[in-house]
Amino acid sequence: MGKDKKKFTIIITTKNRKEELFFTLEKIKILLDREDVVCIVCDDGSTDGTFEEIKINFPKIQLIQNPKSQGLIYSRNRLMNRVQTEFTISIDDDLHFLSETPLEKISAFFERHPQAGILGFRIFWGLQEPHFQKTTERPVQVKSFVGCAHVWRMKAWKEVPDYPSWFVFYGEEDFAAFQLFKKGWEIHYLPQILVHHRVDVKARKQQSDYQIRLRRSLRSGWYLYFLFYPFLTIPKKVLYTLWIQIKTKMAKGDWIATMAIAQAVFDVIFNFPKLLKQSNRLTTKEYHAILKLPPAKIYWKPEDEK
Repeated sequence: MGKDKKKFTIIITTKNRKEELFFTLEKIKILLDREDVVCIVCDDGSTDGTFEEIKINFPKIQLIQNPKSQGLIYSRNRLMNRVQTEFTISIDDDLHFLSETPLEKISAFFERHPQAGILGFRIFWGLQEPHFQKTTERPVQVKSFVGCAHVWRMKAWKEVPDYPSWFVFYGEEDFAAFQLFKKGWEIHYLPQILVHHRVDVKARKQQSDYQIRLRRSLRSGWYLYFLFYPFLTIPKKVLYTLWIQIKTKMAKGDWIATMAIAQAVFDVIFNFPKLLKQSNRLTTKEYHAILKLPPAKIYWKPEDEK
């Protein structure tokens, strides 16, 4: 089957997580073997032999490599800009599909909704698969999407700027969501596709990268205010989120979080000229319209556990 027959590209970014990646690739092998699917993996400077072992064990996969680590967002941009198919499914290296026939469901939804630029999936976070997988949730248009599991209509990708690689990690999804909204594209949540993100969320705070994750999460939120929000709304938003961090973390003696907050404030000050230069501000009408949309559906729990 020629390239013109390919319809889906699955993209994955990875770095020094060979076991997780190989587990994922085995789980989605039935998709990788399809004639209408291309898979591209970006090895972001791994030192554990990831690149070489993928070449040996998964010869059909297209591989690109950053000799030196450049970060998640830079790598996603490289992957997205190599895609030649109609749709691109982006998943993390520690995530796999639980639902059957996901590609057929994706294709059918996009066909029914021509203004849909991105679809987000129903995501279960946990080390073990959920014992109950059914849901009564229905598809809904949402404000944003989750980076670990979503699919782009490539026509929409080509109409908006690349992800902001200078964010490094966090915030690129909301950046894309605002850009899509300005162009008239929609983002939808499709709960009929369930994926398993093999992550222990509660343990993250105890992990060594807690400080850097918090720093990047906070600054990306503030970056987005300055890039997209109407000027008059920005001071209130920034001050409120800063107060919440002081109240819930600094006041309780979380010194790691305190350092992360201070660093995030410095990052915003340092990048302020760039934020003004690259802004694509919502009009007041657009701002109120986007506020009416529900937020991204991030965490799903089995209905018998709610």
